[in-house]
Amino acid sequence: MSTVLFAPRQPEVILEILRSLTPAGFDVAVADPGTPEFYQAAADAEYFLGFARNMGSEFFRSAPKMRLVQLTSAGYDQVDVEAARKAGVPVSNNGGANAIAVAEHTMMLMLATLKRLVWHHNNVVAGTWRIGNLADARVYEVAGKTLGVIGLGNIGKKVARRAAGFDMKVIYYDIRRLTEDAEDALGARFVLLAELMRRADVVSLHVPLDDSTRGLIGAKEIALMKPSAIIVNTCRGPVIDENALYQALKSEQIMGAGLDVMVDEPPKPNHPMLALPNVTLTPHSAGPTWDNWWSRFRNGFDNIERVASGRAPLWVIPELASQ
Repeated sequence: MSTVLFAPRQPEVILEILRSLTPAGFDVAVADPGTPEFYQAAADAEYFLGFARNMGSEFFRSAPKMRLVQLTSAGYDQVDVEAARKAGVPVSNNGGANAIAVAEHTMMLMLATLKRLVWHHNNVVAGTWRIGNLADARVYEVAGKTLGVIGLGNIGKKVARRAAGFDMKVIYYDIRRLTEDAEDALGARFVLLAELMRRADVVSLHVPLDDSTRGLIGAKEIALMKPSAIIVNTCRGPVIDENALYQALKSEQIMGAGLDVMVDEPPKPNHPMLALPNVTLTPHSAGPTWDNWWSRFRNGFDNIERVASGRAPLWVIPELASQ
């Protein structure tokens, strides 16, 4: 019987889904990171399944039998990649299990920001109906607007397809370009980053957080945007220079932002971004939906079974793909 360490602990109803999909021949130990139970289970575990929480050298030293770290998230910035490399343990993300959820959330933030959803909701709840006039309290349609997707991976492609359904034009920037046939099929065209920032009415970020993407969107890039443009971030907070974004929003250099992620999560109560009327915020909640627990666990156990049978794992993070 092989041991799979699952962390962190989830509500029982979610653990029931986990157990219902656990293949024969595997035993699941559930524990919260940092607890004695976690390290006791790690000593015998051959596989980790779950969300990474500061997974560094201490974890890999405590798990000498580990053969695969299988994340239930797409992001892996909480994993010390060098520690995993030294331990010789592959790290895989969730194989796109939450891609639909994040793509839908991106569209929601886009629409909520352009339609001023939160502002309207708060006014209605406060007893004020149709405050202001239609010239000052402007809302916008997405049809005919240009969406600029930065990072055309699994999630970025799904956003592009959904945007096409709203009659948006799609341009993209990525370090890996699609073939012309693939661009034709998706209805998207490659542009350089500066060109994207100038042309897009909506800029949407879908890149992993690493040294090459940290601060990718700074004051210089934001200054290229149209005054009527908005930016949506559902990947990782540090991809944007948060202070530069705040200054641009406060001065109305750009029209608005929809943010599911921030540099510090949760933000401090006095964080200046919280007071801006042209920002729509959600609490890093784009990925987890009730629907995709099954997809996360199904993909995870499929990869674990692959490794157990001597096959190479799928979805290994790029930094370790050649290991």
